[in-house]
Amino acid sequence: MAKKPKAEVHDAEQGASGVRAVDRAIAILQCFTPDQPAMSVIEIQKRVGLSRPTLYRLLQTLAQRDLIQAEGDPQRFRLSHGVMKLAHVWLNGLEVVAIARPVVEGLREATGETAALFREQDDRGICILECESRHVLSISRGVGHSLSLIQGSTGKAMLAFIDPKRQGALLASIAKSADRARLEDALSFARRNGYATSHGEIFAGAVAVSAPCFDHRGEVVGSVGLYGPSARIDERKLLEYSKLVREAGRQISVLLGYQDGAPIA
Repeated sequence: MAKKPKAEVHDAEQGASGVRAVDRAIAILQCFTPDQPAMSVIEIQKRVGLSRPTLYRLLQTLAQRDLIQAEGDPQRFRLSHGVMKLAHVWLNGLEVVAIARPVVEGLREATGETAALFREQDDRGICILECESRHVLSISRGVGHSLSLIQGSTGKAMLAFIDPKRQGALLASIAKSADRARLEDALSFARRNGYATSHGEIFAGAVAVSAPCFDHRGEVVGSVGLYGPSARIDERKLLEYSKLVREAGRQISVLLGYQDGAPIA
């Protein structure tokens, strides 16, 4: 049997080494969990079974790609914003965007204001679809923008209907009792009326109104909202828009498998 040329053997070895490195890097990224979002090198090493030098090299490469970040002393590692960027790409490809787009676009056309769809993930609301207002003066957050559920109308519309235990934990994270009490009142309003509002919480001079979206299990999975400048949206329009976003939330929920006729909010 003829021997392979040395160059070809070298290329094959380099290829195998490269695949192995990719596999190990993925294993490092996948070892982080919601229960353990930050770990020391020793903790990571126990999970992935790599030598310390190899692990440090891979961590350095992942950090250069903004997929891992180091913090504190002693040093601990956690996923970085580059992972969120990848998640946003994935979220944008979800079927929910395709099925909800006509509803969100219809909301924008009916009001002239920016309409958007948000998805709940890891106690945050992530914008996965935005139809921006055509007005010169408009408000836009942009696809991929995310905030805690305790902020803005889109977050409160979801927070009002999530599991009470998770909701309680998020409320407990608010340091000032007055702020916590105001949010609790806003959540009670959202549960009674099926929508949430905000005035200048995300952008100064902005007004927003949002309604929750539910899946086939009846669990809140996101929210649909409208936002624009207070110069155009007075209290009368806000009430008018609240009916439109609530209907949009109902339509999207039905498209996601929610049983039409079951109470929403």
